Amino acid sequence: MGKAVETNLDALRNSRYPGRGIVIGRTPDARHFVQVYWIMGRSPGSRNRVFVADNETVRTRAFDESVLENPSLVVYRPIRVLKACHIVSNGDHTDTICDAIQDGGSFESALNTRTFEPDPPIFTPRIAGIVDLDDSGAAYRIGILKALAGNGESASRQYFSYETAIPGIGHCITTYTDDGDPPPAFFGEPYAVELHDGIETTRDFYWNLLDEANRVSLLVKFIDVASGNTNLRIVNKYRKRKC
Repeated sequence: MGKAVETNLDALRNSRYPGRGIVIGRTPDARHFVQVYWIMGRSPGSRNRVFVADNETVRTRAFDESVLENPSLVVYRPIRVLKACHIVSNGDHTDTICDAIQDGGSFESALNTRTFEPDPPIFTPRIAGIVDLDDSGAAYRIGILKALAGNGESASRQYFSYETAIPGIGHCITTYTDDGDPPPAFFGEPYAVELHDGIETTRDFYWNLLDEANRVSLLVKFIDVASGNTNLRIVNKYRKRKC
């Protein structure tokens, strides 16, 4: 592990509130693509969430539905599969990407129809990534939609394409850089982080890396490069168990 990766992991470890985050890359043995997605929360409403596995996808739902205030930003599918396409995002734009590809569009064209979340004054960025095993042009792609200059009147759309997946390295993008009022949006390029061969090891590594007070749920998905078969692990803070 190089110094840059160590520095990046330290920054994530020391960030009280990076918000929601995505990591995509390849295991050290090169046998699997990896997708990691987590959610964090500061308020009771944003902490009132869990991940629930549903066949090849995952759904978010309220842990206590009696106090659910805004289901449009809480209930969504963070991962979906469409043939060889494995999509991950921090909102209902997972469905936007899936539907667009099914209709002949692309990851980028789908996100061009969306913008940041309608939650002023934060304007939470929408982040997303895709691994398409049939894509000869890129091992994976990552995108972020955020408010231009934080004013909520215009969107900045940034897309990052990785032609080669480096074994043992993933690229991480988060909604925020740290805590704040409002929290500052992510800036710059997705940064390199460490990946592991074991799915449980990866799950535990990133769960333990996140701020204990604000972490809520995390999933890890392994995609077999040769067969396309997938494996999934979830940890939910408010279920206090791993599955």
